[in-house]
Amino acid sequence: MTTPHTKPSNPTDATDASDRTATHEPEGEAHAEGEGVGGGDHRSAGAIAAAWRRERPGVVTDSIGIVTPVWRLAKLFADDRNRVLRAAGIDAATLDLLSVLRRSGPPYELTTRELTRRTLVTAGAVSQRVARAEREGLVRRFPDPAGGRAVLVAPTPAGHALVERSVDAVLGRESSLVTGLSADERALLASLLDRLLTDLHGRIGPAD
Repeated sequence: MTTPHTKPSNPTDATDASDRTATHEPEGEAHAEGEGVGGGDHRSAGAIAAAWRRERPGVVTDSIGIVTPVWRLAKLFADDRNRVLRAAGIDAATLDLLSVLRRSGPPYELTTRELTRRTLVTAGAVSQRVARAEREGLVRRFPDPAGGRAVLVAPTPAGHALVERSVDAVLGRESSLVTGLSADERALLASLLDRLLTDLHGRIGPAD
């Protein structure tokens, strides 16, 4: 979405495209390039928009220059991240789970309810992720000392070591992928994407 540090770092996840996103990873597979009125065509977004205006005079095409590159980038990033995760020996869902726990700070314990809120997936999906990670020796579950029926989840030493290695691999790789833009350009793009994402969350809500 390293070995444990003396001072915990604060990696951000594939999967907070939200808290989502593993490091910032969206839930589920990226959509295929062929989806949508601008996908499946390897010409520039400008050429696609021009073709639609030629074929459908008056059609609104101003979104194509934004949405089509975003779809294509999502596919490229997702495919590349999957290769990195396979090499690291972890899947995106497990990285998402461990990353959320890692970013929570000491003592790195969250209830299953809080995990559901932070990962933006269903309670059932979180339960399956936790159960699988527990079987693999990456997390442990125990009753909340505060009482009630809450269950806390925490990484084991093996889980902590795995997320450290995986986050360094993912974020290091993805940092190298955006070096085609200057630092100022990256900051501007990040700000604009955040504004657009915030606006869309407010108007159409988060993805299912």
